[in-house]
Amino acid sequence: MSVQATAGQGQEALAGAGRPAPPCTVVIFGAAGDLTKRKLVPALYNLETAGLLPREFAIVGVARRDQTHEQFRDELTRSIQEFATTRVDAKLWGELRNAMYFHAGELTDPAVYAQLADLLAEIAKRHGTGGNVLFYLATPPNLFGEVVRRLGEAGLVQTDGHSWRRVIVEKPFGHDLESARALSAELAQVLREDQIYRIDHYLGKETVQNILVFRFANVLFEPIWNRTYVDHIQLTVAETVGVEDRGNYYETAGVLRDMIQNHLFQLLALVAMEPPISFAADAVRDEKVKILQAIRPMGPEEILDRTIRAQYGDGVIDGKPVPAYRKEPKVSPTSTTETYAALKLFVENWRWAGVPFYLRSGKRLARRRTEIVVEFQRPPLLLLDRAAVHGVDPNRLVLHIQPDEGIELQVKAKRPGPTARVETVKLDFSYKDFGDTPAATGYERLLYDCMAGDSTLFHRTDMVEAAWRIATPILDAWRALPAPDFPNYLAGSWGPAAADELLHQDGRRWYKLE
Repeated sequence: MSVQATAGQGQEALAGAGRPAPPCTVVIFGAAGDLTKRKLVPALYNLETAGLLPREFAIVGVARRDQTHEQFRDELTRSIQEFATTRVDAKLWGELRNAMYFHAGELTDPAVYAQLADLLAEIAKRHGTGGNVLFYLATPPNLFGEVVRRLGEAGLVQTDGHSWRRVIVEKPFGHDLESARALSAELAQVLREDQIYRIDHYLGKETVQNILVFRFANVLFEPIWNRTYVDHIQLTVAETVGVEDRGNYYETAGVLRDMIQNHLFQLLALVAMEPPISFAADAVRDEKVKILQAIRPMGPEEILDRTIRAQYGDGVIDGKPVPAYRKEPKVSPTSTTETYAALKLFVENWRWAGVPFYLRSGKRLARRRTEIVVEFQRPPLLLLDRAAVHGVDPNRLVLHIQPDEGIELQVKAKRPGPTARVETVKLDFSYKDFGDTPAATGYERLLYDCMAGDSTLFHRTDMVEAAWRIATPILDAWRALPAPDFPNYLAGSWGPAAADELLHQDGRRWYKLE
């Protein structure tokens, strides 16, 4: 199939970032779900327009529904028109469409995998994929172990030295430390660690990827990136949406499991990690694990003092009334599941000892924002006229991750005039400054990296367990203690008053997200 880019400078820029991935077949288990239509297929199409898919490529969708190859192609043709992030070129889509196949069956049925092996062998000959296969588990978490076990029994993940077999596992990776360890052990019975790619779509965002380059390619920041100069760091993932139709899942998860234990902890690790010896996958991941391991799990009294949980009630967002969480579909009317959480954590190493990391995430908040704020120590203001500097904020570095990706450095300058009036000046950069960049789903880089065998942006077993060691004691304490009076924040607000108090008691405040 042809993969020549025809969609403009944005795609050309992306294509310049690397060569096409090696020949392979992508098998998507759970292909009838929204993830395939909304994210995975649009991401694969974006890679094609950027010239990063190989000519020798195919897609196999696996699901319970009974469909022919042509019906599957028709269904994805309709969905790409709705969910594509760029203009769909008929010629390019037609070539990708012709490389799509469907395989029906129950994922617990061994015969399905034997038949899948025959189909993959046929596709390898027809498309020249060399036997390389990427299996994507877009299934409910309770099927992860089952599918991998069946793949092993059918010989579908065995390698012969000439081809590779890899498995992408979607989150959640367990629901606590014990279950995460059990899942890892189950996967390890069939797969080597280098075959497992635990995906976190947040790590595919441009600004997240740029954190490493920003920190380690700019020598001026390294001398001040420590407890001597940094007062504290804030990490925020705010959503305006509610649980939508995911009530069944969210009732068993809550925001701590859904967002903080994975996304926010990974952002924290990238911000706080030591310089790696190289940008090789294990070198980067080794340093990230050290940061998570340096966060000491809290005891019950510390959890009471350093964590906040909340649940949204009725409110107004974008001028429209929205219901409370307990009124959402598939949610218990007496639910005690948290839809907001805020934590204060400490990284107990030489670089960060004593510097608090404040994390917060919630649904139905005032704005959709993901941002990291590094607030520096205040200067000795007595050097300046007191009247001129009254109320001057400290320097801040703000990393905007979504919806608008960019970097902002807030410094102080004297306003022109006869008096010494000090004001904040924002030195900012947006990815839009690069010109047209290809619209993305957030999965493009991750899918490409997995095909190329680069695991830098994926979770490793010890990384998953280190994150759960922090989160599990909090979950246990919350389960043992009565929940606050829910709901305790209005939809459309910035969360509960208790979250503000978490910083106020330290003489700090949340950075105002515009």
